[in-house]
Order: sequence, then structure tokens, then C-alpha cells
Amino acid sequence: MENGNHHLSQPPAATKPSRFNRICVFCGSSAGKNPSYQLAALHLANQLVERNIDLVYGGGSIGLMGLVSQAVHNGGRHVLGYHSLFSLEPCYTYTKNCTSFLTGETIGEVRAVTGMHQRKAEMAKQADAFIALPDKAVDEGFIHPSARHIIVSAPTAHELISKLEDYVPKHNEAAPKLRWEMEQQLASQQPNLKLHVN
Repeated sequence: MENGNHHLSQPPAATKPSRFNRICVFCGSSAGKNPSYQLAALHLANQLVERNIDLVYGGGSIGLMGLVSQAVHNGGRHVLGYHSLFSLEPCYTYTKNCTSFLTGETIGEVRAVTGMHQRKAEMAKQADAFIALPDKAVDEGFIHPSARHIIVSAPTAHELISKLEDYVPKHNEAAPKLRWEMEQQLASQQPNLKLHVN
């Protein structure tokens, strides 16, 4: 950090090309009480830059969200943010009609969407993988232990990105159940047809 600005030194060339073009990072508009969260955010940004991975994020410019986006942008990678024009989130700085939750200056490319559902959908459409900061999803009960295999976690940003590169999804009984539920939903939307067999 120099004069309060976050600068990444010139990153060394990545050892091998990443399988990811863009990673979406979910993180807060707060920096958190523990400085280790801020340091982890900067380490993650450095790993994205080092591996030539672009960033997709929630569009804010303060807190962990601001640290990651600014560092990735300063490192020369493309930053794509989404913000909701008609959000229930409070406005942190005055904007015309208080319809934006953007805070401070925008970082990189920021696209406006009509609501939180579209925001999440657009972020998902643009990303090859997702990272949440900080990660305690299983420990805190947000994800059931039986679904632990869908989460990749690591103590450092370098280890996390390396594990993501090697990750192969494991499908279990959830996929057939989901397929059955989708078939049932589609069937319930079809008009009642009567089949007569002679």
C-alpha cells in the first residue's frame, strides 16, 4: 500500500494458463473488523492478476468489494461489476433519486440491472467460477455437510485458486432428483391432456 492506495507490484508470469477467464467474487461492502479479511482480499486479487483472470463482482467500491476490484483493475485485468438500480439496499452516497448503491468512484466496467435477481443472474452468466470472502459456509451452517463437496476452500488465495483449477465436480443423487423435480414442474405447467386408449 502506498499513500492509502492499493497497488500490486508487477506480477510474475503465470506458470500455466488458467482454465478460468473470469471469476466472480462475492464479498462485502464492509472491510470487516479483522484486518486479515482485507489482507485475504488483496491476496486473492493478486492471484487473479497473476493468473490473468478477470473479475466479476457486485459493483461496489468500498469494503472488501472495493479492495478486490481496485487491486484487480490496477493489475491490468478487466473488472465487470453489476449494480441494481432499484435495490432495497441503502444508498451510501447521494446519487440522483438515490437509485444506486454504488459507493465512491466506479471501478472498471459497471453495468446497471433492474434488481437483485437479475444482478445475480448476470454475474453467474459471466463467471466461470465463484469465490466468497470470507468463507465459513459449511462451518456456519449455510451449506449442509453432505454438500461439502461443492465447496473448495483453502487457507491462502494461492492454494484456493490452485484447488479450483484442479476441481472436478462430483455428481450424486442430487442431479437425478433435480431432473425429476424439473420434469414434475414442467408437467404441472402443461394443459391437462386426456389419453384414450382403445
